[in-house]
Amino acid sequence: MAGYEHGKMNIETQEKTFEGFVRTVGYSAVVIVVVLIFLALANG
Repeated sequence: MAGYEHGKMNIETQEKTFEGFVRTVGYSAVVIVVVLIFLALANG
């Protein structure tokens, strides 16, 4: 690998993708908790 320098790769796209993934998982977790609370209250 001529001219390769460790740590010099552009990872901006990967960072944005990971940020979106983490945000989606966070929102999904909140929605799931809200749905579970609603089901518990509606069942009582």
